[in-house]
Amino acid sequence: MELISDLKHWVLAWGDSPWGSLALFVLAFWESSFFPIPPDGLMIALAAGNLSFALGFSGIATAGSLLGAMLGYWIGLRGGRPVLNRFFSAKRIHYVEQQYQKRDIWAVTIAAFTPIPYKVFAIGAGAFRLNFRRFMLASLIGRGGRFFLVGILITVFGTQIETIVDDYFDVLAIAFVVMLVMGVLVIRFVTRSPASPQAPGSK
Repeated sequence: MELISDLKHWVLAWGDSPWGSLALFVLAFWESSFFPIPPDGLMIALAAGNLSFALGFSGIATAGSLLGAMLGYWIGLRGGRPVLNRFFSAKRIHYVEQQYQKRDIWAVTIAAFTPIPYKVFAIGAGAFRLNFRRFMLASLIGRGGRFFLVGILITVFGTQIETIVDDYFDVLAIAFVVMLVMGVLVIRFVTRSPASPQAPGSK
């Protein structure tokens, strides 16, 4: 845990560097396949220091993350299940496989938007031979939605919301996904065609 804490502090230190934008892109790229620290903290620090370019940082993080997702997919495609077994626990691999079986490509979108380790799903998508275009579309929706939501919040509310977003964004992301899923289920229930009534005496 101390190593993770040191890495996080090292990442956030780039927020005061003139190379911060490049660091954000590189961090988002590697986080999608291997690096354990998500880019959100650095992006928030950069956006808080330059509110007029907050959405620009969102775009940089999204672009880096999508390219990193391509790398993760390629690693999984070439390495298959053995590469998953090498880097991730059997429990986590089983969980990812179950999510793909239940939710198909929506599993990628949810993982890309929430605190669920996205890198496992990126590599798993290649290992389990998910359609590449659909995988990238789901990644764009999830990663772009996550980073641009942060950028919009910083742009609208300024630095006063920086701490709240940094500390509670994961909770907000999960709540948003839960509400989205519930909304889809409600719409399906409301718009479901009722069974046609049978005429009297018919079978």
